[in-house]
Amino acid sequence: MIAAGVNPLLAADLATRFQVHRWPDDVDPAAEVLVASIAEVDVAMLDRLPKLRLVATSGAGYDYIDVKALKARGIALSNARGTKDVCGADHAVGLLLDCVRGISEADRFVRTGRWPGSRFRSARRFAGRRVGIYGMGGIGGAAAKRIAAFGCEVGYHNRSPRAGLPYRYFADLKLMAEWCDDLVIACPLTPQTRGSVDAALIAALGPEGCLVNIARGEIVDQEALIDALERKVLGAAGVDVLEGEPDVPARLLALDNVVMTPHVAVQTRESQADTRRLVIANVESFLATGRLISPIDLGQI
Repeated sequence: MIAAGVNPLLAADLATRFQVHRWPDDVDPAAEVLVASIAEVDVAMLDRLPKLRLVATSGAGYDYIDVKALKARGIALSNARGTKDVCGADHAVGLLLDCVRGISEADRFVRTGRWPGSRFRSARRFAGRRVGIYGMGGIGGAAAKRIAAFGCEVGYHNRSPRAGLPYRYFADLKLMAEWCDDLVIACPLTPQTRGSVDAALIAALGPEGCLVNIARGEIVDQEALIDALERKVLGAAGVDVLEGEPDVPARLLALDNVVMTPHVAVQTRESQADTRRLVIANVESFLATGRLISPIDLGQI
């Protein structure tokens, strides 16, 4: 087994059950399983692992994996979907509340000594706002429930409507952006979603609107986002992910109407423990029976 870029705790758990080699310094060409996190899994890597039968990712997304190459070689793929939904949704709502109420901005107002002798600006009420969810998967669905509980109206854009949901479905993302006050991005990064939140869509949210991204930075046109925030075309943004992270543009750092976190939306102790259990269960099940607990259907890709 090869472990590439995985959490040290997961690597340690794997080592108690399997013979583990670490990528790229200790490569075993006979390895049948690759456990990956953020390391790119491309053709060059696969060429060094000719016996590989399974790639088990500890993330929910798999945009860093060449799935077409896996499919061509008959290599199975599993992910850790479901283990991070609750924590990702909590973080998305936290960022959204911060944006609407200006919590981080107010904190800076106090810490920099501006409170005596001046008054902080009036924020907006969160209850009653219209919130659009871009991507109604596990995290998007969990976020929608939390946001609705605040008394907000929820809409969503997905590849197709989800049966049984009480929220308004928008087949067109731009129409949803025009309808909603705030947009929460929780969709996977795919060729179709890359750059889909462009300047026109950001502008549609309006100067009182907020954008929250806990998915992938590349889904948003980052230059357009910064420009909209600078010109107050967009009210505020809460971002856990950026294009080119961990490098943060100086223009973004200078803005007071943005709150940023370092790609930690789903990284809690609880979610990490759940992820470790699922990754190990996938590997054990596959080696014992050839079946996976949380497979990705490469036939649909």
